[in-house]
Amino acid sequence: MVEFAPLCVPWECRLQTLVVLQWVSCLVFMAILCSVVFIGLLFTRFWIISILYAVWWYLDRAKPWQGSRHFDVLRRCVVWKYMKDYFPISLVKTADLDPSRNYLAGYHPHGITAVGAFTNLCTEGTGFSSLFPGIRSHLMLLNLWFCAPVFRDYIIIGGMVAADKESVSHILSREGGGNLLAILVGGVQESLEARPGAYKLVLQNRKGFIRLALMHGADLVPIFSFGENDIHDQVENSPGTWLRWFQDGLQKIMGGSIPLFYGRGVFQYSFGLMPYRRPITTVVGQPIEVQKTPHPSQEEVDRLHQRYMQELENLFEAHKLKYNVPRDQHLEFY
Repeated sequence: MVEFAPLCVPWECRLQTLVVLQWVSCLVFMAILCSVVFIGLLFTRFWIISILYAVWWYLDRAKPWQGSRHFDVLRRCVVWKYMKDYFPISLVKTADLDPSRNYLAGYHPHGITAVGAFTNLCTEGTGFSSLFPGIRSHLMLLNLWFCAPVFRDYIIIGGMVAADKESVSHILSREGGGNLLAILVGGVQESLEARPGAYKLVLQNRKGFIRLALMHGADLVPIFSFGENDIHDQVENSPGTWLRWFQDGLQKIMGGSIPLFYGRGVFQYSFGLMPYRRPITTVVGQPIEVQKTPHPSQEEVDRLHQRYMQELENLFEAHKLKYNVPRDQHLEFY
């Protein structure tokens, strides 16, 4: 039986749904649609539009590796308040961040669409700048997304940067501090494990961000987002299934993969790609002070990585009961 949405839905709820629908549509379709239109225009009398855009693209090609763009007007746009209220999404501070320092934050878990990471760090929907005055946030994104025409500009003005050493160096080397660069440490591999009630983190062998923090003397900040995995279901893809074999193969070839997720619809609650209205609470942990070490040894990296994992686990354990996580549930690192 299909469960339809009631006719008398408050206007506020309809606006929330519309904003999230825009987000999901952009994430799923916009990159492909923009690429098709860009190529298609070359075979019409409007070919000059694609040519002019190609010139702009070439001139602006390095921007994702140079900090992208911060448009405060866009970040503070009222639509992000509606997006935050749809779930709702909350940002919780456990310690102050010194604006004279730079920070490299690990965001866990990745989830399917990383909607919590985007809303908290790329918009003012949850009031990031009010909670952490003097701190400018950036979010790293898979380089592949910056290969789509027009869509790349959409994510660049949101402050998203390429997941590359060059991006890290550009942001964390800025004098004066006040920069926070967040990385979805588990990446696409972790998104393939994202489903309600899952607490599996791909972190055991992810040490590159630790080395970068040491090289730039950036303090490490563990962030855990309760509920990030709960807003979508995912088609069964356990290791050994044909679907997982295909997803893993795609990741090896393209550097990215496709989680087959589903949730609710716009006018009914039984099926669709819209996320469920379930709360997401993102908790920002105590920063770990890091001394600048231009050429860190493997032992130093391993030691700091172990401490980071312990601090992340402590953060999870200290807050899990507040957000309906069972007492006997613990993080699983692999």
